[in-house]
Amino acid sequence: MDQPESSAPLTPLADIRARIARAAAIAGRDPASVELVAISKTHPAEAILPLIGQGQRVFGENRVQEAQDKWPALMEANPDIRLHLVGQLQSNKAEDAAALFDCIHSLDRPSLVAALGKAMAKAGRQVPCFVQVNIGAEDQKGGCAIAEVPALLVQAREAQIPVVGLMCVPPAGIEAAPFFALLAKIAADNGVDQLSMGMSEDFETAVMLGATHVRVGSALFGLRG
Repeated sequence: MDQPESSAPLTPLADIRARIARAAAIAGRDPASVELVAISKTHPAEAILPLIGQGQRVFGENRVQEAQDKWPALMEANPDIRLHLVGQLQSNKAEDAAALFDCIHSLDRPSLVAALGKAMAKAGRQVPCFVQVNIGAEDQKGGCAIAEVPALLVQAREAQIPVVGLMCVPPAGIEAAPFFALLAKIAADNGVDQLSMGMSEDFETAVMLGATHVRVGSALFGLRG
């Protein structure tokens, strides 16, 4: 009698999606409430095309210039792609960012609020934004100080910027869960309900603690050289 064939191994994308679904189920959440942002920074179009072919449509980039060089052709061929900016944004790149990206995860200071407000008005595009919070109070990281979040949210709303939630990058090398829980509390206290948190090493924890967007790069693309 023939032995049943073993199932083929999951692609990295299918594996990540399955893990998101399991984490959501544990938390009693609908897996569809979690957006997977595939972080394609530093990876060429040839590395991105297989994920597009497997149905991934939301991608994240760190730098405006790299995205401008790489994505227009990909987006022309796949007009349903949505591009997120997940890296720090210089105020002088606000116009370029407002024109190209569908979501910005790194709104973190009053000068950028002013620049993005003007850029969105000029472009006629209201780009959803996350306020990036320096959740671990790390000097070397971007992000708004926790105490300054309420004021920055007010400034962003006055500038007609659609702020949809908060984003964080917890300190490396220690348990991320307390930082994710803290971000969720800050968001609830300030009346925003989306949470951009969790990367390749901790996205399942983030999902269980309320992440609506997880930013996964190396687990999908492999480690960068």
